[in-house]
Amino acid sequence: MFDYSTFTPDQIEERINALKSEISTADEARLSEINGELEAIEARRNELIEIEARKVEERKKVAEDLTLPIIEEMPQEERKMVDIKEFRNSKEYVNAFAEYIKTNDDTELRTLLSTNVEGGTIAVPDFVADEIKTAWDNEMLMAKVPTIAISGNYEVMFEISGTDAVIHVEGSGAVAEEELVEGIAKIEPISIKKWISISKTVMKLTGEAFLNYIYRELAHKIAKKAADTLVAKIAALPQVATATTPSAAKIELAPDVNTVGEAISYLSDEANNPVVIMNKRTKPAFIAAAKAAGYALDPFDNCEVIYNNSLPAFSAATAGEVYMIVGDLNGAVKTTPDGDSVDYIFDELSRKKENLVEVLGEQLMGLGVVADKSFTLVAKPQANG
Repeated sequence: MFDYSTFTPDQIEERINALKSEISTADEARLSEINGELEAIEARRNELIEIEARKVEERKKVAEDLTLPIIEEMPQEERKMVDIKEFRNSKEYVNAFAEYIKTNDDTELRTLLSTNVEGGTIAVPDFVADEIKTAWDNEMLMAKVPTIAISGNYEVMFEISGTDAVIHVEGSGAVAEEELVEGIAKIEPISIKKWISISKTVMKLTGEAFLNYIYRELAHKIAKKAADTLVAKIAALPQVATATTPSAAKIELAPDVNTVGEAISYLSDEANNPVVIMNKRTKPAFIAAAKAAGYALDPFDNCEVIYNNSLPAFSAATAGEVYMIVGDLNGAVKTTPDGDSVDYIFDELSRKKENLVEVLGEQLMGLGVVADKSFTLVAKPQANG
């Protein structure tokens, strides 16, 4: 056990991060120790806050004695917003929010809000919002997909084909009317769920320690499932667009220094920021091709490579199976009726004899492709002979 009486603020944050990294693998005895340490750390943090407050008061008194001007306080409305932010991140609010997540009972939170913030609504503490944002940002594929806040179905028109613009010479005959064929892509919401079992000891963790454990684990898994779902939708695109589904060219090529460049050539003019999506085990085949060519060419044609192991590795793919996707993720969309918040359900009964609690995380969203020829599907070629 550490002696926290001499810890500085930086040392406190460093120790908190070290304890957080242990939570997912710690046994019940260690989790109990971690909870005790976190309480001790919190006590030292509060002590440092009080010390700093006293210093501020002392400096203020010195300034008054010297008749130095005191900085004018911020306007009332700005102060009110700061008060709300400070309250939302207070230990009292964080602990109440953690209990609300466990029980879905917001009575304590509502009491705090009505006492401290007039007309307040329940909002997640900043560090929880940061955990959720980090989960989506770390899922590189989803970080590049445009997000639209909308409830219900989302429909967007896409161009299947159309005649080009023409040059009209003054005095000549009228130009022909454009022949435009359009489709309507419809994105319907789906519910992505992930559940884990946690021990009663973890349930006894309070405040920030508990919230970090739950949000970090489930938010990451939901973001990963969203990425896998979108990849599957792209890989299933038809080669000819329909009235409801954009198309994607499908080519059969093995990993080579020219494969990605060939795939890019099938994209529409609007697909300006192509990326390469593939299984990590496929990369060595491209590196081998580059090595064989004396590294004269970049096998990925200067495109960012995003790994998604829901696609098969080239070596494991069957003939005709898509093992790589090249395209612009701006041609896809994610819809979220409630932002990136995650809803939780705690079941303490199903596995009570094992002393475990099942935690279900659920998020509603829509995923799909909304632009024609935004992606090219690269499949494993048929074996020769």
